[in-house]
Amino acid sequence: MRILVMGGTRFIGVSLTRLLVEQGHEVVLFNRGNKPVPVAGVAQIQGDRSDPAQLKAGLAGETFDAVFDNTGRERRDTESLLEWVGAGLQQLIYVSSAGVYLNADQLPLMEGDPLDPNSRHRGKFETEQYLQDQGIPFTAVRPVYIYGPQNYNPIEGWFFDRIVRDRPIPIPGNGLHITQLGHVADLAAAMVAMLGNPKAIGQIYNIAGDRFITFDGLARACAIAANRDPDQLELVHYNPKSFDFGKQKAFPLRMQHFFASITKAQTELNWQPKYDLIKGLRDSFNQDYSLSNAPEPDFALDNQILQS
Repeated sequence: MRILVMGGTRFIGVSLTRLLVEQGHEVVLFNRGNKPVPVAGVAQIQGDRSDPAQLKAGLAGETFDAVFDNTGRERRDTESLLEWVGAGLQQLIYVSSAGVYLNADQLPLMEGDPLDPNSRHRGKFETEQYLQDQGIPFTAVRPVYIYGPQNYNPIEGWFFDRIVRDRPIPIPGNGLHITQLGHVADLAAAMVAMLGNPKAIGQIYNIAGDRFITFDGLARACAIAANRDPDQLELVHYNPKSFDFGKQKAFPLRMQHFFASITKAQTELNWQPKYDLIKGLRDSFNQDYSLSNAPEPDFALDNQILQS
């Protein structure tokens, strides 16, 4: 198949592009061109998708069997994209988010659960609804927390920053909130399993790992991945309501139970996550974090918590 990947040179796009090329697909990337392509020889169209003129210049006259929209955040992003690639399109696979769900009393979250109209991911589910209303042959992916090499969101890296410097780890609440992570390679494999799969057309799938973990447990898992003794961690629990952090985030995860069922994807896509959490975190630490030359993190919020 001839496939367009929106993005393709960061995080999800890197794992996805490599897997698509391995399977023999013709892959074209659309991005700003600020980073090297993940596979030598892969075609790249440079442009800013938020600029209609650049989108038109790059995609007018191009035809694709399928599109992976990894970077659309608002409905208008995907509407503009389909204006130039909609003709003859067999499938659009859209990366949404499990953040669209309304807080629920019953867990795990499932694909038919109510959505939060005030979610910061509102543009994601509005895009899902648009694709459905327009009869576009789409599949939507709702990951929970994604981790792994090249993760640009401060999730496992937040814990590693403190663990490798032997710093206390401030965790909101009592450390027993339950969350869920999924490795980026498992997400890419699930997305490829949707490609050309008639069962996946018009469907939405939660994607994550198959186990849940507490905040404290995640800290200990990150310690193991970083070759540190988890029993030596200093976990400091605090009440976040006692602080005014403004718009800054003192902790990378939402302070609530947040995990989803992946049974639908496992059943309909014949997909299983290959990474357990320790293996996945070790992959992230060894292949990415330990090789990074990132600047010294800002621990100002940590210090504010620890000094109180």
